[in-house]
Amino acid sequence: KFASLFLACVIISIVSIYAGAVKSIFDPPEFPICMLGNRTLVRDLFDICGKTVTVGNETMASQLWENFCSSGNMTTHQCDAFFAHNNVTEIRGIPGLASGIIRENMWSFYLQKGQILEKASLPSTDVHGSAENSHLYVSADIATSFTVLVGIFFPSVTGIMAGSNRSGDLKDAQKSIPVGTILAIITTSLVYLSSVVLFGACVEGAVLRDKFGDAVSKNLVVGILSWPSPWVIVIGSFFSTVGAGLQSLTGAPRLLQAIAKDNIIPFLRVFGHGKANGEPTWALLLTGLIAELGILIASLDMVAPILSMFFLMCYLFVNLACAVQTLLRTPNWRPRFKYYHWALSFLGMSMCLALMFISSWYYAIVAMVIAGMIYKYIEYQGAEKEWGDGIRGLSLSAARYALLRLEAGPPHTKNWRPQLLVLLKLDEDLHVKYPRLLTFASQLKAGKGLTIVGSVIQGNFLDNYGEAQAAEQAIKNMMEIEKVKGFCQVVIGAKVREGIAHLIQSCGLGGMKHNTVVMGWPYGWRQSEDPRAWKTFINTVRCTTAGHLALMVPKNVSFYPGNHERFSDGHIDVWWIVHDGGMLMLLPFLLKQHKVWRKCKMRIFTVAQMDDN
Repeated sequence: KFASLFLACVIISIVSIYAGAVKSIFDPPEFPICMLGNRTLVRDLFDICGKTVTVGNETMASQLWENFCSSGNMTTHQCDAFFAHNNVTEIRGIPGLASGIIRENMWSFYLQKGQILEKASLPSTDVHGSAENSHLYVSADIATSFTVLVGIFFPSVTGIMAGSNRSGDLKDAQKSIPVGTILAIITTSLVYLSSVVLFGACVEGAVLRDKFGDAVSKNLVVGILSWPSPWVIVIGSFFSTVGAGLQSLTGAPRLLQAIAKDNIIPFLRVFGHGKANGEPTWALLLTGLIAELGILIASLDMVAPILSMFFLMCYLFVNLACAVQTLLRTPNWRPRFKYYHWALSFLGMSMCLALMFISSWYYAIVAMVIAGMIYKYIEYQGAEKEWGDGIRGLSLSAARYALLRLEAGPPHTKNWRPQLLVLLKLDEDLHVKYPRLLTFASQLKAGKGLTIVGSVIQGNFLDNYGEAQAAEQAIKNMMEIEKVKGFCQVVIGAKVREGIAHLIQSCGLGGMKHNTVVMGWPYGWRQSEDPRAWKTFINTVRCTTAGHLALMVPKNVSFYPGNHERFSDGHIDVWWIVHDGGMLMLLPFLLKQHKVWRKCKMRIFTVAQMDDN
């Protein structure tokens, strides 16, 4: 309701600064500062800027003399050395726009903590004064540098997200946000840059660097420069501060309430509640508490870099999200701003990252660690929403690129490792009949390469689709128990043999295909009257041979060691067929990489013919 009034006061205060700068060309304000040599003095500690004062016909020591000398008898041998060898002068704190002071203020002049503010153009005798009198000079309270100033200045230009934070209250958000944001950036940039130039052209450099106004008796320098009255600046600054605070107190709670309602971060769920009219009461209380903590710190130099880090982090991720969505050509990402290009987002992201480390590298690292922790918390605990995940889209693009690269040619012999297709048999309740087959696969692979676990359900696809889904879930659960990292595929076929043939032919994608089939030995095939068991086994062997694939058939797999067992000794016996291509030599080596088989020794037995010698 008071937005128009606040805005009018701020605009009037800005105009008064420009008017005061123009007036200073003809009539600079009376705003003296006292200098000892080239050093700036704290004005509150004395009344007259001079070493002596005339009372009637008598010359007496001034209050300034008494501050620097141990006695007031007008002799300098008990005075501070710097005071004794330098003159006291009074110069204009605001010499005006026509003074040419901008030539001195043009270049950077950073101070170390405790360094005295000096005016280089004033004559001064370089004499070391007493350290006890350092409190009489205006000095820097912190070490300044470009990075520190960036961190302090940046929060003043962080209103760029104000429109998007209140997009729900805008009539035409798609039109208002881009236009309003760009105009706001242009306006504030012109005001800030022109104000910097005007202050540098009107105000003495020592006064500009005097953060607490010690040299000017705590007077507001901008207020003295402005026209017609310093109260215009005081009122304008007050309303500007209140307006910015109210803007944050209206935008931030709504954003927090939206995050809480979406249940993105579960422990913030309580802040999703509010009044019946939608006002975010609990979120507003939390925002007010955080703001109060910042006020209690009572140091803008400490608060500003912290704010800068999280604002920059926010802008970094906004730019990153826009660039990634554009590069991935996500169908639901349709920016309507015609001048948008992904390179602008990438440039903005890079600048935000650079500014973070330029401002404060340790704050930047802390902010990135906090952001990473929040992301991982959301990934594991947060609710899945319908808007999807940009990282998943990036993963899909990377996977597609990698698969296309694998299509370039077959792997080199040095890079060859068994990529497994594990054929499992299920019982009547759709449970894995021989889970140790998965245990063997996990020990053989140790999380490396490709593992596909397949099974066949006999029947019709239209009738047995639900059964196949249940079987797939059961296999995935067993894979998780046995720590098998891979994929699962269940097919439905009129005959089991046909289903296995389909799995051998079609499993995998592109270059990510299996080269080895693992299946169990058919138990009890001699006693069984049903010939399908051994026929299925023989048919699988033939299909594997036809596909030029390796075949592994673990026998008595139920007696194989589990993942939690350890062999402290023992042997892995290899009956080596010389012309097998070396696979029998590779398998025990891969098994020995797993903790179960690590302490076993390998023994090789071979039968050689005379032709092999």
